[in-house]
Amino acid sequence: MTELCEITTAADVLGVLHPGEHGSTFGGNPLAAAVGRAVVELLSTGDYQRWATESGAVLRAQLDALLGRGLTEVRGVGLWFGIDIDPQVGTAREVCLRLLDAGVLAKDTHTTTVRLAPPLTVTESEIDVLVTALTGALRQS
Repeated sequence: MTELCEITTAADVLGVLHPGEHGSTFGGNPLAAAVGRAVVELLSTGDYQRWATESGAVLRAQLDALLGRGLTEVRGVGLWFGIDIDPQVGTAREVCLRLLDAGVLAKDTHTTTVRLAPPLTVTESEIDVLVTALTGALRQS
């Protein structure tokens, strides 16, 4: 990996193109390519996928416990979840803003759905922080 980083940051590689000579909306660069290769290498072990399955099950159980207590539905695969907010609690955007105030980032999608997508490196204690913040956000109606 170190060799790849050295190659991709060498002046003879990075100095080929100059500002205004080439443009691409989706064009990559040597550093981005090196990062992409490193990510593929990490994912090839299957460790992160196993962790997503295991920690996703932990998060799912905690989210399911909030059904009828501000959540009307929980959908998810691995660590990706869509949770539907009871309209009496507020809109998805309002809940996301409450979560933000508690230090948790989430994305509202449509009026009643919040998307939760913790990173593959999330710990069980961070899942607990998320669920505690969500529980508080659902009570703030």
